[in-house]
Amino acid sequence: MVIKLKEGLVTKDLRKTFGGLIALESVDIEVKKGLMTMLIGPNGSGKTTLINVIAGFYKPDRGSVWYNGQEITGLPPHKLYEMGIVRTFQIPHPFLKLTVFENLMAACRGNPGEGFFTALVKNSWLKTEEQASEQAFEILKILNLDHLWNEESQKLSGGQTKLLEVGRALMCGAELLLMDEPAAGINPVLAHEVFDHLKKIGRKLGITYLVVEHRLDVALKYVDYVYAMARGRIISKGDGDEVLNNPLVIESYLGR
Repeated sequence: MVIKLKEGLVTKDLRKTFGGLIALESVDIEVKKGLMTMLIGPNGSGKTTLINVIAGFYKPDRGSVWYNGQEITGLPPHKLYEMGIVRTFQIPHPFLKLTVFENLMAACRGNPGEGFFTALVKNSWLKTEEQASEQAFEILKILNLDHLWNEESQKLSGGQTKLLEVGRALMCGAELLLMDEPAAGINPVLAHEVFDHLKKIGRKLGITYLVVEHRLDVALKYVDYVYAMARGRIISKGDGDEVLNNPLVIESYLGR
């Protein structure tokens, strides 16, 4: 199989069933590097299942997943994490008693100071720790959370907690973020703020996004490309207006 997209994410002919339920059927998508691509569709259309197959939580019954020209079908989440593919969830779960800064530092991987023996040798990890601290503060500035660096994460607002989760993903070297409803549960002003920050991060750091979102009134202003799903299939793709005006999409939402 020849995959033309060498930078970004591609799925080919994905199928996933749960007993007699067909959750995904012949799903082909392309998520281009550095862009924000969105999945929309009514509840039960297969959006989250698709994210979970890509993220390695489910194995497809058929088809393949490719990232930067390399097949990653069925790889476990920790292997994808090492490749820079990180999935975030609708409800973030930071370490509530740790500060915002400490949450980012905890996400930093490859620190020799975490080794059983190397932790005893300060010179082996001090430079890495200093570099990680600088990186954490840079990320906090981008997210506009730097003024809250010493606050316990449990004191953050819903929107700030969503941004903290993005910060933890960036701290571990994320290049592709698979996001499940980043605007869920927060007011419209904060929802716009979250997407605005995501867009700025994407431009500045070259982050690629595949986002599942129901808040179309918010998200469509920021995304570059849209796929619509219904009954496990892709029924439309293109820019936001094109997809939302597609009769199949209208029918899927209205249930006619």
